[in-house]
Amino acid sequence: MNRYPLWKNLLIFLVVAAAFLYALPNLYGEDPAVQVSNRTQVISPEDQTRIKTALDRAGIPYSRLEIQGESALVRFADTEAQLKAGDLLRQDLGSAYSVALNLAPATPDWLRALNAKPMYLGLDLRGGVHFLMEVDMAAATRQALERNVEDMRRLMREQKIRYVTASVEGDSIVLRFADAAERETARSALSRQYEELRFADAETDGKPVLRAQLTEAAQTAERKAALEQNITTLRNRVNELGVAEPVIQQQGDSRIVVQLPGVQDTVRAKEILGATATLEFRLVEAGAAEAEDAARSGHVPPSARLYRERNGSPVLLKRQVIITGDQITGAASGLDTQSGSPAVFVNLDGQGAKRMSDITSQNIGKPMAVVFIEHKSETVMENGQQVKKKRVVEEVINIATIRDQLSNRFQISGLDSTREARDLALLLRAGALRAPIEIVEERTVGPSLGKENINAGVMAAAIGFVAVALFMIVYYSLFGVFANIALFVNLVLIVAVLSLLQATLTLPGIAGIVLTLGMAVDANVLINERIREELRNGNSPQAAISAGYDRAFGTILDANLTTLLAALALFAFGTGPIKGFAVTLSIGILASMFTAILVTRAVVNLVYGRQARLKSLAIGGV
Repeated sequence: MNRYPLWKNLLIFLVVAAAFLYALPNLYGEDPAVQVSNRTQVISPEDQTRIKTALDRAGIPYSRLEIQGESALVRFADTEAQLKAGDLLRQDLGSAYSVALNLAPATPDWLRALNAKPMYLGLDLRGGVHFLMEVDMAAATRQALERNVEDMRRLMREQKIRYVTASVEGDSIVLRFADAAERETARSALSRQYEELRFADAETDGKPVLRAQLTEAAQTAERKAALEQNITTLRNRVNELGVAEPVIQQQGDSRIVVQLPGVQDTVRAKEILGATATLEFRLVEAGAAEAEDAARSGHVPPSARLYRERNGSPVLLKRQVIITGDQITGAASGLDTQSGSPAVFVNLDGQGAKRMSDITSQNIGKPMAVVFIEHKSETVMENGQQVKKKRVVEEVINIATIRDQLSNRFQISGLDSTREARDLALLLRAGALRAPIEIVEERTVGPSLGKENINAGVMAAAIGFVAVALFMIVYYSLFGVFANIALFVNLVLIVAVLSLLQATLTLPGIAGIVLTLGMAVDANVLINERIREELRNGNSPQAAISAGYDRAFGTILDANLTTLLAALALFAFGTGPIKGFAVTLSIGILASMFTAILVTRAVVNLVYGRQARLKSLAIGGV
C-alpha cells in the first residue's frame, strides 16, 4: 500500500543527488582576482612570465595564474593583495594591457567539467558599480537636424534647386537662397519630403531664408528613440563584454541606470562603458604629406577636417559624412578572402545602404575612414568652484581602400590583428549611441558590504530553518524529522535551480527563500494533520498514511497554485528587486510541492512501508 516502485525511488534519488551536485559550487565562494588582457592579441607565455616576475619581485603572494579565454587571471587569498597587484600590474605592463579587478568563482575543476557553476549575486550581495547616466536630449535633437540637412542638400542638388548655404543653427535648419523664387521651390519640394519639419520664411540681411524646425511630436519621438536606442546599445555592449547579469534600465524621461555586479574597479567599469560613442564613415580628403602640412601650419582646406589616428598621425577627412553608426544593423569579424588579413563584415539598413552605394560608386580606389567619437565630461576648477565641462574626443580607428561599389554589406580591412577585428565588430554590432550620455552619479558597492548582506541573509535563513525544524520535531515527532529532511532538500533544490539558470540572487531574493522555507512546511503540516485525523477515526496506520497523502494533495495543489500565480504576476509586472523576489518564490513553491508530496512520501515509505503489522505511528499527539 505504501511502497513506491523502484523506478520512482531511483528518479527521486537522482533528482535530489543532482540538486546537491549543482548547488555545491555555491559553497566554494569566490577568489579576489586580477584579470589581465592584451589590447591587441592573446596573452602569450612571455606575458605570463612577465606578470609572475612582477608579482614575485614585489613580494605579492598569489594563489595561481591561469588562462581564461584570451586573458590571464591571477587569483589571490585576500582583497589587500588583489588591490596591490592591480596597481602594480597597471604600472608595470603599461597602456598596451587592460588590468581589471574582479571576483572569480573558486569552483573546483571537476565541478566545472560538469558545467556546475555558482549562481550570480546581485549588486547588493556581490558588490559592484552603479552608474546613473543622463542622455543629452538637446544633442539628440541637433543630430536629427544634422541628418536632415545632409539629406536636404542632396535632394536640392538632385532637383537642381540652387541654394547658398544649408546649416544647423541652434534648434533650426537654416537654408539661404539667392532669390525668393528658389526659396519657394525648395519649400514646396522639402515640405512634401519632410513631414516632421515645420517650415517658415524669413529674411537675413535682405536675403531670403527658409527655416525648418522639428515639430513637437517629432521632438518627442526623437527623444524617446534616443533613450531607447541608448539603452539597447549599452545593454548590447556590456553583455558582449561579459559582465554577468548587468542591470540597464530607464529612469525618468532622460536617464539610464547601469549596474555592473562583481566589477570592483570603477575605472575598468568606465572603460567598459567607454564605447558609449558614435561612429562616422568619411572619405579621406588628402594624403599623409598634406595632412602633416595641415597639422603643422594649422591651415585646413575648407572641404576637409583634421583628425588624428590612434597612433597620433594626422589625417585629413572630407567634411561630408557618408553614414553613422546608427545605420549599422550587424557586424562580424573574419578574414579577407583575398589577402587573408583580419576584416570586419558590416550590414547596413536600407537608407544607409543607398547612401553607401551612391558614395562608393563614385570613389572606387579611394580610402575611407571610420571615425570614433566619444563625448566625455570633466570636472575642472574655475574661480574656486567645480564646473563640469564637456569634451569631444575624435579619433580615426581604421582607414581602408574602397575596392568596389558597396551596398548593404561590405567589409572593413587593413586591421592589425584578429583581436582588433573582433573589438571593432563588437563596437559596430552593439550599435552607436543615438545621443551622448554623461555619468551624473557613480556609486561603488564594496565586496565587504556585500559580504555583510550575505551573512545577514544566511543568518535569517538559518534562524528561520532552525525555528521551523524544532517546531516540527516537537509537534510531529518522527514525521517532523521527515518534514525537516524535505525542507532541507527544498532549500538545496532552490539553490541548484538558481545556479543552473545562472539567475541573479539579491537581498529580495533571499527574502523570497526565507519566505519559501516558512511556507514549504505548510504542506507537511496538512499531510500530518490529515494522517492524525485518519488515525483518530480508527483507520490502520498504513491506511492513514495513504489517505493522508491522497486527501491532502488537492488542498496543497490549490494553495500553492494561487501563491504561484501571485508570484508570476509580480514577475510579469514588477521590476528589479521585485522580479528577483518573484523568481526565488516561484522556484521555492515548485520545489516545496516536489519535496512535500514526493520526497517525504518516499522517506515514509522506506521507514514504514514494509511493516505489514504496523500498530502505531510516531507522529505526536495521537
